[in-house]
Amino acid sequence: MNEKTNDITVLKIGGSVITDKSSDEGVAKEKSIMRIAREISFFEGRLIIVHGAGSFGHPQAQRYALADKFSAEGSAVTHRSVASLNESFVNALAQRNVNAVGVHPMGCVVAKNGRISESFLPALQMMLEKGITPVLHGDVVMDTIKGSSVISGDQIVPYLASKLNAYRIGVGSAEDGVLDEHGHPIPLITPDNFEVASRHIGGSENTDVTGGMLGKVKEMLEMSRQTKVPSYIFNANACGNVMSFLRGEMIGTVIKDKA
Repeated sequence: MNEKTNDITVLKIGGSVITDKSSDEGVAKEKSIMRIAREISFFEGRLIIVHGAGSFGHPQAQRYALADKFSAEGSAVTHRSVASLNESFVNALAQRNVNAVGVHPMGCVVAKNGRISESFLPALQMMLEKGITPVLHGDVVMDTIKGSSVISGDQIVPYLASKLNAYRIGVGSAEDGVLDEHGHPIPLITPDNFEVASRHIGGSENTDVTGGMLGKVKEMLEMSRQTKVPSYIFNANACGNVMSFLRGEMIGTVIKDKA
């Protein structure tokens, strides 16, 4: 990683926030998308947005058993579904005068056995330099071992943060953070308390082929170990929270390498 820090923020919006994850087919939460687009529109820094797939990807991936076997039809169907959600999100941002452009991982990322191994980043770097906001998403990508694999937004976020040397990461979920056994947000998670905290972290109540909250925390911890960059898991369903994160406020659960 380049030692020189920069001003790139990476914001992930979970699929449970912008879609009805209980649906077997893609159902977008249009009001939530519009509200989040409005909150993002006030941010003036360099921003990469990644959103989850929710009901626009997980049911399709499960239907075709993409985690277990390659399916050309299943890969195409799942990608088209998540791409349609991406288009809705980008259009909402455009209505708020954000110069947003959808970037599909299917066309610029290659995985090896379910983990990102190669990507084409110069275009993203140029977008950020020129005032364009790239909007990526969980997607099906080609995989050198499996044929194709589902790459979650939770994997894309730390990958981009590390490669592009971001300085702040936010993960907007449907919870107030990572919750303890009493349903209260855990203020800080580090490698020192992860084992204890993980006993209370569940998966997703609905169809999720990417690991739910526990998967998020593992990805963010590993990223922090490598880059020393903190991440914040917060409730993006609460009005104003996305804006609060983008303003630099401490919010939700902080995940970092050391206390």
